[in-house]
Amino acid sequence: MPPAATPQTAPDTFGFVFDNSYARDLEGFYVEWQGAAAPEPEILRFNDSLARELGLNPDALNTPEGAAILAGAVAPAGAAPLAMAYAGHQFGGFSPQLGDGRALLLGEVIDRNGNRRDIHLKGSGRTPFSRGGDGKAVLGPVLREYLMGEAMYALGIPTTRALAATATGANVMRDGGPQPGAVLARVAASHLRVGTFQFFAARGETDNLRRLLDYAVARHAPELAHAPDAAPDVQMYVPMAYIRHTVNLQAKLVAQWMSVGFVHGVMNTDNMALSGETIDYGPCAFMDAYDPATVFSSIDRQGRYAYENQTGIARWNLARLAETLLDFISPDEEEAIRLASAEIDAFGAVYEAEWLALMRAKLGLTTAEDGDFALAHNLLKSMEGQGADFTNSFRALADILQGDSGALRAQFTNPDDARDWQNDWQSRLARDPIDPEKRAAAMNRVNPIYIPRNHLVEAALDAATKGNMAPFDALLAVLMDPFTKRDGLDAYAAPAPDSFGNYRTFCGT
Repeated sequence: MPPAATPQTAPDTFGFVFDNSYARDLEGFYVEWQGAAAPEPEILRFNDSLARELGLNPDALNTPEGAAILAGAVAPAGAAPLAMAYAGHQFGGFSPQLGDGRALLLGEVIDRNGNRRDIHLKGSGRTPFSRGGDGKAVLGPVLREYLMGEAMYALGIPTTRALAATATGANVMRDGGPQPGAVLARVAASHLRVGTFQFFAARGETDNLRRLLDYAVARHAPELAHAPDAAPDVQMYVPMAYIRHTVNLQAKLVAQWMSVGFVHGVMNTDNMALSGETIDYGPCAFMDAYDPATVFSSIDRQGRYAYENQTGIARWNLARLAETLLDFISPDEEEAIRLASAEIDAFGAVYEAEWLALMRAKLGLTTAEDGDFALAHNLLKSMEGQGADFTNSFRALADILQGDSGALRAQFTNPDDARDWQNDWQSRLARDPIDPEKRAAAMNRVNPIYIPRNHLVEAALDAATKGNMAPFDALLAVLMDPFTKRDGLDAYAAPAPDSFGNYRTFCGT
């Protein structure tokens, strides 16, 4: 059941040519729905380059008529707006029905590279899955997701992306009073989640689980649809291979998060996208000073989703996915659990290999030695408790190669604590000969100098909610080229001042 593109009529004025495989192939997995009215929709920010990549017409979309579409109030020709059904573990507790309570899948398009992409509206109003909520979003969180997704894209990390942030012209009631409402139009390879499988597994709907598995494989791993001749059991091959495929995607994704100090903040199973993309930027943030116990989310009081726990949580989430597929692996439950567990247990090795490859690049290593894992780990260990900025400490390593021998030590409260590690690193570099300038240049291509600093993000969002988008635009422009140092941008590379205090984030939608 591959969701292949089906030819449609010529694009409409806005450029949309929809091919809605989810709506077409998975009836019963969603509720058809229309977004809420938007009294005065206005596009605040529009991603021209992404629109062109999707085959859309930016000039036509970035108009009042386009704003009505991007706010969810009007469905363009060929769209099939729907609220997707899914379940999920939220902070460890299982909710058998969540679903799109404030979002709609507008439809799917095939981009200029032949890739199927969802166009999804977040904050478009109440749906049957809203559970008493208003289904709306407010401007600050919408702009946060726009900013964070684009920053992650520029860092080369798989992510959903922002097509537009559109004000609705209506206020939304939140703690503290009315706030301006907004809708995020975001783009993803799909919005399938671990929680999508959990929804049907919790209901014992085996036939729907099989339909979902076939669809997920066809959409994200079509090479797995047919078992090779060498497969010992054709029936179990596809579910086992799909678990393995998803384990690999998620292990690599989380390794990339860890390599840049990113804390997702709410790694519920309904927030793990099976495409391997980062999704749902709610209480996320980047670390300043390295601390493995870093937690930003105001509601994560137990540290479940702390920086250091992200790998374990990803593995835990994948085990929940595997549980939904046990019936397809073997009629013998114990045997199915044993086989599925073996696939989940491979997560650690995949993650470690990916993390080590990323760390070697960040440390400027072009060869491999057995002690490289310890070298990378020891740098992080030495940074802990020293107030050492995660991003700037790695960036300082290239500065050492370019003559600033004290660049790393300057990041430490006690500079002597960096000395031993720096000596070990330089001894390791001596066994990995390469021109220092070339090594430094390569390191600066993987160690960003500009990340979404929390104090700058908050300042930009605060200004935007008061009608001043200039700080947001300036920050976004810097973040779209995170690896190139530029004159006059020192403030964007500096950690938060002490007066910023202990940072906490909120979902806020």
